[in-house]
Amino acid sequence: MKPTILLITIILTLISPQITAKVLDKAANGFTIEISIETDASVETAYQQFLNVGDWWNSDHTWFGDAKKMYIEPSVNGCFCEIDGTKQAIHMTVSYVEPNKEIRMIGGLGPLQMMGVHGGMSWKFEALDNGMSKITHRYQVTGYSKDGLDKLAEIVNQVQTIQVNGLKQALAEKS
Repeated sequence: MKPTILLITIILTLISPQITAKVLDKAANGFTIEISIETDASVETAYQQFLNVGDWWNSDHTWFGDAKKMYIEPSVNGCFCEIDGTKQAIHMTVSYVEPNKEIRMIGGLGPLQMMGVHGGMSWKFEALDNGMSKITHRYQVTGYSKDGLDKLAEIVNQVQTIQVNGLKQALAEKS
């Protein structure tokens, strides 16, 4: 991870008390991270913005350097993909959709893809009593890595926190 991206993530996390990012557990054979934010946006608005992944995903964490080339098809077997001309990449496969409530995906993001690990990711959207919405992002990874997956947990948490912060920022710009 580039030092400037890490610094931005740390600053955004410190100045925004409604962001919670943590490694829930980690071991040599896997880890679980969970990141949650609160937003003034309605659940429906937050869900629709989430689907517009190219508007908020950080381009430094794409295969081809431009998040605008990414998309999510919100249907079972739908693609969380990136296309740049003839170059194509599947990031994850959609495995569960409950519109405006939850999307689940399976697969390994970035370098995890070629490590032979399995990942399960969920994005939940919940209306809060105070009129705000809560988005909870959870990613569980399991499998084998010569050096142990526990060593990747903090890095994946930092990179995913960048993405969730991007979503939070995109939602703030809409309000």
